[in-house]
Amino acid sequence: MAEPEFDLVIRNGTIVDGSGRPAHRGDIGIVGEWIDAVGDIGGRGKREIDAQGMLVTPGFVDIHTHYDGQLVWSDRLSPSSDHGVTTVVTGNCGIGFAPCRSQDHQALIELMEGVEDIPEAVTSAGLTWEWESFPEFLDVIERRAHDIDFAALLPHSPLRVYVMGERAIRREEAGDDDLRRMKELTAEALAAGALGLGTSRLSYHRTSTGEFIPSLGATEKELHVIAEAMTEADSGILQMVSNMNADELEQEFGLMRDLAQQSGRPLTYTQAQTTAAPEQWRDILKMLHSANDNGANIKAQLFPRPIGMIIGLRTSANPFCMSPSWAEIADLPLREKVKRMRDPEMRRRLIAEEPEDPTNPLFRMARNFELIFPLGKQPDYEPDRSQSIKALAAAAGVSPDEYVYDRLLEEDGEALLLVALGNYAQYSLDFVKQMLEDPNVVVGLGDGGAHYGMICDASYTTFALTHWARDRRGERFSVEEVVRMLTSEPARVVGFADRGLLQPGYRAHVNVIDHARLRLLQPDIVHDLPGGGRRLHQKAEGYVATIANGAVIMENGHPTGALPGRLLRGRQEAMQGDAQSVAAE
Repeated sequence: MAEPEFDLVIRNGTIVDGSGRPAHRGDIGIVGEWIDAVGDIGGRGKREIDAQGMLVTPGFVDIHTHYDGQLVWSDRLSPSSDHGVTTVVTGNCGIGFAPCRSQDHQALIELMEGVEDIPEAVTSAGLTWEWESFPEFLDVIERRAHDIDFAALLPHSPLRVYVMGERAIRREEAGDDDLRRMKELTAEALAAGALGLGTSRLSYHRTSTGEFIPSLGATEKELHVIAEAMTEADSGILQMVSNMNADELEQEFGLMRDLAQQSGRPLTYTQAQTTAAPEQWRDILKMLHSANDNGANIKAQLFPRPIGMIIGLRTSANPFCMSPSWAEIADLPLREKVKRMRDPEMRRRLIAEEPEDPTNPLFRMARNFELIFPLGKQPDYEPDRSQSIKALAAAAGVSPDEYVYDRLLEEDGEALLLVALGNYAQYSLDFVKQMLEDPNVVVGLGDGGAHYGMICDASYTTFALTHWARDRRGERFSVEEVVRMLTSEPARVVGFADRGLLQPGYRAHVNVIDHARLRLLQPDIVHDLPGGGRRLHQKAEGYVATIANGAVIMENGHPTGALPGRLLRGRQEAMQGDAQSVAAE
C-alpha cells in the first residue's frame, strides 16, 4: 500500500472557507503545518477525520486579549482555545509586564490588577520576571509551549514607566529625552517581533489603588513620536481604547485619524454602544468613513454581544459588595457566606446601607438594575427588557435590592447575573448587526486572560456562530458571513496574511464543528490560576476538533495535550503555493 499522502485529512465536511463565499462540500488535506489541498481528495492521510454533516472553518482569530500573564504561567490559552480560537493578540490597552525594571514590578502588578482584574496574589505567584526588556519578554513566552498561536503588542503604560519611572506613574508629560528613549525602545520591540503598540486613554482604566493609568497622561506628541518608530520600521499596528463621550469624541477621533494618516500605519480601536449616547455610533461611523477615504487605515473593533460583567457571590463583584457590612462576610467560604446572608439582620443591613465608592469603577455597574439580567443555565445574551432585575422586581412588588438579594442566594449562592456594561442601551443587538455590516468594523474584544473574576467574554466566537448564524429571533447573518468575521477579517487587520482562509498554502488552523449541536454552557468558577486563584470559565459543546499548525489540540471539547502554538513575531507574510493569488481576490 502506498504511503499516506497527507498527515491529516478532514473528509466530507461543509467547508466554510473564511472568505464569505458560499459553503461547499469537500475535503481538507494537511501536510505538516500547512493546508496542502482543498476539494475532492483521493490521497490518504495518516489520520482522517470524518466531517460528514459538520462545518469545517478556519481557526478563529481574536485580536484583543490580555494573555500577557497567562502566557508565562500556562501552556493553554483558555477560554479562547475552548471556543475554536487558534490565534490571539495580547498586550492590548497598553497593559502588560514588559519592559519593566525590578523596582517597578509592583506598579505593573497593581496596574494589571486594577484594569484587568488579575489579582496581585495570582501575578505574584505566576510571573517569573525572567525579563527586563520587551524583547526578553518575547523570548520568555516563546520558550514555553502553548496550545495556540499568539502575538504581542508593546504596552504603552509599562513603556512609560520604564522610561520615566515615578514621573510616569504621576502621569507627568514626557520630555524630549523621554520621547527619544520611547521611540528607541519601540523600534527595538518592533525589530524583535512586537506586533505594534497598545495604549489606553480611557478614564475608567485605573490601578488597584484607584489611580489613573500612566498612559492616560500621554500627550498627542508622545503618541506621534512612538508612531514615527513604526513608520520608519514600516511595521506595526496601533491599538487604542479612548473616551468617546460627546465632549471628547471630536478630539479623540481626530487624534486617531491624525496618527493613522501621518504614520501610514493601520490603527484599530474599541467601539461600543453606551447608555449615555446609544446612537452616537452612527456619527462615529461617518467619521471613520471620512478618515479612511482620506488616507487613514482605521478599523473599529466591536464586540458582537453585550459587553458583560458576571456578578454573583463567587465573583469579584455583586450589588452589595460596596456596602460597609459586606466586609464582615466577603472572605468567608460560599456556604458560610450564604448562611450569614440568610440571617434577617444581615439582609436588612446590606439592603439598607448606602454603597461606598469602589476602587474599581466597574463595581458601580453591579447596581445598575435596569441592565442586570439572570444568566441561567442556558445563557441568554440578548434578553428582553422584561427580564431585567428592575422589571422583575417591579412585577414581584419588591425593590430591586430585595429582589436581587434573593436571586443571589438561589442555587445555594452559585447563581450568576449578567450586567450589560455596553452594547445594550436599547435592549437589542440590532445596532450590532448594522455596525458589523460596515467594512470598517471588525469583530474583537474577547479579553481572554483578563477580568478573571468579572468577565468571561472570550466565548464570543461560539456565541456568534450560534446566536447570529442560527438562533437569533431577529435578523441574522449567514454562517459564511459570521465565519468571515471571525477569521479572515481580523487576521488581515493585524497583518496575519497566512491564516483565516481554508486554501492551499495557508496555515493549517481549522475547526470541525457540529453546528446543530453547538451551544454555550453557563459560566463557572474554576480555581486553576497560580496560588489557587479563581477565574470565570465558560465551555461549549459542539466543537468536534480544533487544529492549530496541523495538530489536533481539542477533540470533542477536551484538550489533547498537543502544544503546537508559537509566538508570531510581527506580521505574517510567508505563504506557500497559490495563497498569494487567493489573498488578492
